[in-house]
Amino acid sequence: MSMKSATLVVLAGLCLVAAARADGIEAKYAKACATCHGSGVLNAPRTGDKAAWAPRLQQGLPVLLSHVKGGFKNMPAKGLCNDCSDADYEALIKFMSQ
Repeated sequence: MSMKSATLVVLAGLCLVAAARADGIEAKYAKACATCHGSGVLNAPRTGDKAAWAPRLQQGLPVLLSHVKGGFKNMPAKGLCNDCSDADYEALIKFMSQ
């Protein structure tokens, strides 16, 4: 296999992993986050509402991660995603805040 072919195989694999990761985060969002963050129920910042997310993001991901894991205001601990890792929570925060 040539170097060019090997590079293309590696890049294609990375694209598949990234796509699977995005699909996984969207599925976790739909399962655990969308009920509140999709509609803004109980004052949850709505997905895609950059103005609502801006002051939260300014606190930094470590603070937001702490809020998710321990519960904060009306949000239950772990945000109803008991199988989420810290990396999942961070990806979900980024997904919702964009």
